[in-house]
Amino acid sequence: MDFNLTDERRMLQDSLGRFLADTYDHETRRKTIASGAPYDRKTYEGLVELGVLGALFSEDTGGFGGAGFDIAVVFEELGRAGVIEPVLPAVLVGSLVAQDADLVEAVISGGAIATLTHAEPLARYDLNHVASRVSGGVLTGAKHHVLNGAQATHLIVSARESGEDWDKDGIALFLVDPAAAGVTITDHVNNDGTSGATVVLENVVPSARLEGGYDALEMANARATLAICAEALGAMEAAKALTLDYLKERKQFGVPIGKFQALQHRMADVLIEIEQARSAVINLAGHLDADPVTRERHVSATKNLIGRVGALVVEETVQMHGGIGMTDEYALSHFARRITMIDHWFGDVDHHLARFIALSAA
Repeated sequence: MDFNLTDERRMLQDSLGRFLADTYDHETRRKTIASGAPYDRKTYEGLVELGVLGALFSEDTGGFGGAGFDIAVVFEELGRAGVIEPVLPAVLVGSLVAQDADLVEAVISGGAIATLTHAEPLARYDLNHVASRVSGGVLTGAKHHVLNGAQATHLIVSARESGEDWDKDGIALFLVDPAAAGVTITDHVNNDGTSGATVVLENVVPSARLEGGYDALEMANARATLAICAEALGAMEAAKALTLDYLKERKQFGVPIGKFQALQHRMADVLIEIEQARSAVINLAGHLDADPVTRERHVSATKNLIGRVGALVVEETVQMHGGIGMTDEYALSHFARRITMIDHWFGDVDHHLARFIALSAA
């Protein structure tokens, strides 16, 4: 397996990094969140023009990427800049709407935001728990923590056609118009400034039934897990850079605190752990198209490691900054919240440890 980036991916990485460095900063993010807006439209339109969304879809579906390393490259840069724009929903639905060429084109061009509407109040992290039902051609159920659900133009909703609530069989996917009769969407802002929503469906007539069921959901979840792990890696790198600069500038007893051996040792531990996290992300990116059992073992191994390393990075970088580390005006506070939030998306450290053990024993 070749871990070196292709020329195309390297160019994407460089152009995306330059664009975000020139146009997006902590003050832009703070003003966006304070205004109540779910994201900065100018930044999002710039990402669209740069072709970022197209990099998340395969050539067969109208994009120019879609592979594990394409996703990792994009989201590491987004994480490094602390972007809260609705790019992750495109990863979630990328493998689910491949048969709808018009919708894929609309998402890539920025004309549509499609998001997966799957998680339910009693399900926690279990993909197979779907209590929402379709009967007589209409959908009924409740979904929560729907990424950018209030901004979406298309909802991809999971519902059960048959079987018990915990069965893998019987799950189907449906395309739903957010403006359809019986759809109620309640928006909320997450701790890191990203937008989520609760979606309630009461006798909703779907626009279409999509191909795929549980296996398709598992693949979509694997792609999204890779994306947020890469994003967490970028956020860790940003937190590390801020901390190194602070250690060089902050003085005690007339010398920079970075000269204190105890802090040097703690920072060295952070650097080593971040490199381990990078290796795990690369490993998952390389196995995204492996057989399901192998892929899912790498998904759980990587998500568990990212959660553990992320907690260490947040704790150490904030402590080495002192009180300023969690002030809203300082960028580290956003990265700390985002890294912490990522641990709770698509399964936390405990969930994925248990899942990895179960998959390894199977």
